[in-house]
Amino acid sequence: METTKSILKFMAISTLIVGGVLVGGTILTAKGIDNVGDKLQNKIHS
Repeated sequence: METTKSILKFMAISTLIVGGVLVGGTILTAKGIDNVGDKLQNKIHS
């Protein structure tokens, strides 16, 4: 029983870490795309 609890804890923590990394990566990618879009817009209007 103790082993099962330990495995479930590990799985829950791993899921939270992976989820956080995915969300962080998505946010950084969105900011990068937004920045490139701003530069492109400035280039078009210049």
